Amino acid sequence: MTGIAAISVRELRGVGPKLAEKLADYGIREIEDLLFHLPLRYQDRTRVTPIAAAREGVDLVLEGEVKVSDIVYGKRRSLVARIQDGSGTLTLRFFHFSAAQKNNLRPGTRLRCFGQVRRGGNGLEMYHPEYRQIETTDRELDETLTPIYPTTAGIGQNQWRNLCRQAIVYLKRDQPRELLPVTKYQAMGLTDALIYLHSPPPNAALELLREGAHPAQLQLALEELVAHNLSLHRLRQQHQREGAPALSASPEALMPLLANLGFELTAAQQRVAAEIAKDLAQPWPMLRLLQGDVGSGKTVIAACAALQAIANGYQVAIMAPTEILAEQHWRSFSSWFEPLGIQIDWLTGRLKGKKRKQTSERIAAGETALVVGTHALFQDDVEFAKLGLVIVDEQHRFGVHQRLALTEKTRPELGRAHQLVMTATPIPRTLSMVAYADLDCSIIDELPPGRLPVSTVLIDSNRRDQVVERVANACGEGRQAYWVCTLIEESDLLQAQAAEAVAAQLREQLPQLEIGLIHGRMKPLEKEAAMAAFKAGNTALLVATTVIEVGVDVPNASLMIIENPERLGLAQLHQLRGRVGRGSAASHCVLLYQTPLSANGKARLTVLRESSDGFVIAEKDLQLRGPGEVLGTRQTGLMEFRVAQLPAHAHLLDQVQVVASNIIDAHPELLEPLIKRWTGSSSEFAKV
Repeated sequence: MTGIAAISVRELRGVGPKLAEKLADYGIREIEDLLFHLPLRYQDRTRVTPIAAAREGVDLVLEGEVKVSDIVYGKRRSLVARIQDGSGTLTLRFFHFSAAQKNNLRPGTRLRCFGQVRRGGNGLEMYHPEYRQIETTDRELDETLTPIYPTTAGIGQNQWRNLCRQAIVYLKRDQPRELLPVTKYQAMGLTDALIYLHSPPPNAALELLREGAHPAQLQLALEELVAHNLSLHRLRQQHQREGAPALSASPEALMPLLANLGFELTAAQQRVAAEIAKDLAQPWPMLRLLQGDVGSGKTVIAACAALQAIANGYQVAIMAPTEILAEQHWRSFSSWFEPLGIQIDWLTGRLKGKKRKQTSERIAAGETALVVGTHALFQDDVEFAKLGLVIVDEQHRFGVHQRLALTEKTRPELGRAHQLVMTATPIPRTLSMVAYADLDCSIIDELPPGRLPVSTVLIDSNRRDQVVERVANACGEGRQAYWVCTLIEESDLLQAQAAEAVAAQLREQLPQLEIGLIHGRMKPLEKEAAMAAFKAGNTALLVATTVIEVGVDVPNASLMIIENPERLGLAQLHQLRGRVGRGSAASHCVLLYQTPLSANGKARLTVLRESSDGFVIAEKDLQLRGPGEVLGTRQTGLMEFRVAQLPAHAHLLDQVQVVASNIIDAHPELLEPLIKRWTGSSSEFAKV
């Protein structure tokens, strides 16, 4: 589509400098961009429905004569017009209107209206319908379904339709180049598919279009997913061309660590450790995603990788999304590495002044072999002497830019640092194939021996007193418990207030127990003290917000209460539940939900009750909440496709990999045009 790709939208009627600027801000600069700006849904304005056949909740076209029109004064002043068509009567209601509009709706006027039918106090109504006056003989209707486009402030639907109609004229004149090899999804040519989706005929299969299952959508979705896959492949190639330090395997360096662990690595851990060791020994950057369910032992594998880098004379950076998780890693690595004489430092945004300066100087001088911290690690003032490996935990909390920025901290002559990204949030294969196509994937699919599954029960909050009694009994027997508070609001302040209120209430109900509190508004030292008291067993019950979602390991904690679990995603609930069941005692999780529970809410919580497999839970979370929620807000930019939808188009992904590989091997000249067509100016994330 070379011709159209080079023609500016300024060539279209009605596009002046201001509109062109708005379109450019929205990523639309050329006519080709408009053609791939596809409708979200459609309205059927191709037929007139008799009023008697109108149904509540349906968008439709009605015609009728105004019989009565007047201003009605109720809770809100409104202009009301009653129209009849011989089959029935319907009310048009306007809360915002002018004197001219009232005059135009005088009795005897014939109208054609479009809107959604609702149930009102006096029968069926339309609120603020679109309408125009017509003559008795006027029967001209739309010839195609009416597209509803994604939009931004300042651009109305009529403008989009007008622009896209003009773009279609150019399309018919200069037909696009087919960029994909022939597949079973190419039921029509690209030109026909684009024309169809911008203006489907009246008899179009609306159900298929709604589900993204129409052949025109499948063809374009496949091409878009291929383009996305190729863009990530290109990103990976860019990195590998830069080279990396070859860190040879060092079994003798691992022996003291493994000997002091107090447990044997599982077969899955040994397999994954070998995959990573092989990657690190190559002279190009490792890009590997390490997935493992809660409690599967990913941190030990990270320690083995870190030792391999350190044994080769290189530094290691471990980045975590929260200070609590960073602290947990710092403690774990300190206990393993300090006996081996390895210098470890800790760097977060809260480390200030002289301490930060001293830490930064040690890192820059190469005195520190391993640094644990938050995103403060990739700030400009942090320099490494010889960075060889970057380990990113809970990677879905970081964007692509962030996880790649840290690998640039190594000296230019050394190439890029190797990268290991870890997650305890199992990522469905569907999402892994799309969002992390630039990464190799290792999965620890085995829990350590003796680890018992956590029993999960759903209890109505009306039975809260029984749950409090259960906590008292468990703690009375020497075990420990978490009580997790959740709020819909993202405000740290409101979450902190809720947790404080719950802690105060539980202290009244359970005066015999030592009750701790931890939330995001506390100072680091306060959080550290609260966690230390709980780990030492000095606190029996810990009231917490979701800050304990990852990284907290207290083997004696065997009971968790989660209030309002219906407010959280399944993956997050599974993470929270993973804080118990880390010792030898039978462990339990109580989901204390509020009634009434929606059907969707009940289905979600039932999945959690019936499964302890993080991958099963993640697949269900994807179906119920979509990819943006499963991956986290940092990653949603990767998921903003124009046509492709997940999980609806998951069945295309195997074909995507086949087609992408074919293009890379046999048709490399198609790679750049495909990426530009589909990602255009939105692919900056791939430019590092």
